[in-house]
Amino acid sequence: MRVSDTNSGAPGSGIPSLEEMQHWTRILGQAQQLMLEHGFGAMQPSETMTGFGALPAIPGFTDPDTIRRTQDFWRESANLWKRLLDPALAPAPERPEQAADRRFKDPRWHDSPVFDWIRRSYFLISDQLLSGVDALPAGAGGLDPKQKEQLRFITRSFVDAMSPTNFPATNPLVLEKTIETGGENLIKGLQNILADLSKGQMTQSEAGAFELGRNLATTPGKVVHRTPLYELIQYAPATPSVMTTPVLFFPPWINRFYILDLDPAKSLIRWAVEQGLTVFVVSWRSADASMKDIVWDDYVAAQLDAIDTIRAGLDVPAVHAVGYCVGGTTLAATLALLAERGEADTVRSATFFTTQVDFTEAGDLLHFVDDEQLALFKTLTPDGFLDGRYMAATFNLLRGRDLIWNYVTSNYLLGQDYLPFDMLHWNGDTTNLPAKWHLSYLTDLYRDNLLATPGALSVCGTPIDLTRIKTPAYIQAGREDHIAPARSVWKLQSHFAGPVRFVLAGSGHIAGVINPPTSGKYQFWVNPEQTDSLDAFIAGAKETRGSWWPDWVEWLRQQDPESVQADGARVPGNGTLSALEDAPGSYVRTR
Repeated sequence: MRVSDTNSGAPGSGIPSLEEMQHWTRILGQAQQLMLEHGFGAMQPSETMTGFGALPAIPGFTDPDTIRRTQDFWRESANLWKRLLDPALAPAPERPEQAADRRFKDPRWHDSPVFDWIRRSYFLISDQLLSGVDALPAGAGGLDPKQKEQLRFITRSFVDAMSPTNFPATNPLVLEKTIETGGENLIKGLQNILADLSKGQMTQSEAGAFELGRNLATTPGKVVHRTPLYELIQYAPATPSVMTTPVLFFPPWINRFYILDLDPAKSLIRWAVEQGLTVFVVSWRSADASMKDIVWDDYVAAQLDAIDTIRAGLDVPAVHAVGYCVGGTTLAATLALLAERGEADTVRSATFFTTQVDFTEAGDLLHFVDDEQLALFKTLTPDGFLDGRYMAATFNLLRGRDLIWNYVTSNYLLGQDYLPFDMLHWNGDTTNLPAKWHLSYLTDLYRDNLLATPGALSVCGTPIDLTRIKTPAYIQAGREDHIAPARSVWKLQSHFAGPVRFVLAGSGHIAGVINPPTSGKYQFWVNPEQTDSLDAFIAGAKETRGSWWPDWVEWLRQQDPESVQADGARVPGNGTLSALEDAPGSYVRTR
């Protein structure tokens, strides 16, 4: 039986027929109509209401706007019941985002009267909950604006969790699969749940589908330098000549570096090498108890060490430095420290992928840096480091609909096999963080925003000021980025004193960066005019289809047009930097 065949229930199936549903909906519909007419109909605000019969205006409960929203809710709910009783009635128009919601893309959510009613009722209740939060007064006499945003985030997370797609009895695909397999899908889903509980992390990609050095992180190279905090990898040249100034990537220290070196078709590192760049990347070590005293100074010192190691090893005066996310935040501090020391010319240019230095508009992650959350983090780090699974769960929660509930439906309820997806494999390959530094990062940067205030933050004993940075900068932001919102990344350029090229890329925090030209996906925007806001930038920006990578390499060549032969020290292990082992190295595999 297909779930869409609702004209009669299958014997023993437990699924009511359409006639049975219509009978009960008629009863419930009449009850709701009575409530609407005799209950909320009496709740009409009136200037003549006095004495004990008057309703006091309690914001969010009995104020006129709340009463109006409540009446609208019951009226629209009654209309849904009426349409279920008579499917010939024209449905109410839907907002475009509701009609296009991928959770309800299966035709049965629209074609079956019962499941169309479930879907529309869910949207109605969701709208009521979220609009109720929006209507709460903020500021003087109401909620603190931050508290209101936290409440909206929690409500939105609750709404996503309560979607009918997440429950067997209200999802037509799950019902059909259960009948078709005799419940074997639920057994397999239970096995998936138990397996995830045993490892303390939700699975998102097929286990065993990817292996470092086999089909991930395969760009030829060598580890040429190692410290207790990082490994430095140099990649073999792929062209007869290379740009004179080498490129050094600083990935986030909260993730594995190979997001920059996925399979050969997606690898930014491989592509950069093929464009004639000498490429180095830092591979951060995952924290353990021995790193309990590591702080931000150590990460800045590591970046300085990597820069100096490359300069000495290749006998060049400077590098092109690239920082991704928090690796870029640390790079900004490194540049500020170099400026204070009079050594700014050791970095020819700086590129920032989805990087924040001013955290006033840092998005939903700000909900995790109040005093209660920070106190919780302290309880999670008794051994001096934060288990990376906690961070993974936090980032998944920011996109719960896609990164949590999507897998609840497909892998727990439908019992489907996991699909091989390299980005999701990387997403689940967690990295531990030094507890002291992690807590300081959340406190000093996210909560107190000290990096954006000149002299408020010191690195290696020196107060730093981002406004002293004159290094040419290329800043990339993702238009749909939920971790480093584009408006927050935009602020970066206002803190720098040097020339800046700002590029807004399509998609988000990962896909917006890892978007090779061969994929033909997304787009990017540039605006040659100076603008004072992101909105003004977008209004006058030129859109270019495809990847922004070629634009970035062209910008690098404008900073440094000279080239040298790709021999000698440009080949890993052939210069003063000895080859310690093949890429991708050992630290990327440590737990």
